[in-house]
Amino acid sequence: MNKQEVLKKFIKQLIIENYSEQTIRNYTSALKLFLKYIKNLKAKKVTNKEIQNYLYYCKTEKKYSYSSMKQVVATISYLYKKILKKPVPSALEVKFRRPGVLPAVLSVKEITKILNATRNLKHKTIVLLIYSAGLRLNELLELKIADIDSAVMKIHIKQGKGKKDRYVMLSENVLKLLREYYKIYRPKKYIFEGQYGGKYSPTSVQNVFRRALKNAGINKKVTVHTLRHSFATHLLDSGTDIRYIQELLGHKKLETTQIYTHISSYSINKIKSPADKLEMVI
Repeated sequence: MNKQEVLKKFIKQLIIENYSEQTIRNYTSALKLFLKYIKNLKAKKVTNKEIQNYLYYCKTEKKYSYSSMKQVVATISYLYKKILKKPVPSALEVKFRRPGVLPAVLSVKEITKILNATRNLKHKTIVLLIYSAGLRLNELLELKIADIDSAVMKIHIKQGKGKKDRYVMLSENVLKLLREYYKIYRPKKYIFEGQYGGKYSPTSVQNVFRRALKNAGINKKVTVHTLRHSFATHLLDSGTDIRYIQELLGHKKLETTQIYTHISSYSINKIKSPADKLEMVI
């Protein structure tokens, strides 16, 4: 098979196995880079050494993160198992050490500053909706008008990460903004649509957030996804049971949600230092 045939068969198999659109895009992008790297070889003839060199190249030259490296391994493994029908090369049996980096979080005060500095109604609604429900960027872009249920104050997240549905709360403040937004913009299918219809682009949302940060005078290195981290941390700060937060975020494993216990002021402040038991004269 030539490169195009491999890609076509690869994508077809992912679709058959019901992978999400986002996963298909990510896997396809990773496969294209791998095939480009081994362009002078046939995939079936690639050795363990060459795969190890590629992983080393991704880490040292491309500066791939922990999650990106995991995706590279998953992509190449899928290629061998499902498309080439060959045993997965032993070079892909890698156990990556998870970095101990905590996610950046914005305070409630900073979130308020961002919203107050965002004058455009559409942009303000986007930022508040992501934060209020802890949405992933793709989940926001996939939201349709029918997914907002004001009768029970819930938002139906359909086919989120892992192709799973879930419900999240609908904020009273968000509902007010959505109603004002709808009167002006009149979206036809998706809640947030581009200038000429269709889904709003992820790049547009990222640009909206960057401008909001600049207007609010916030210089932290944060992204749109930081709003989701902030949502989870602020819930934990207010004493919400972490198992409920897990459900709201759509995490498969509780361990994924537990990272927020490391950055929550609630979990830190409720523990008394042993120094407080000392009878000292100050």
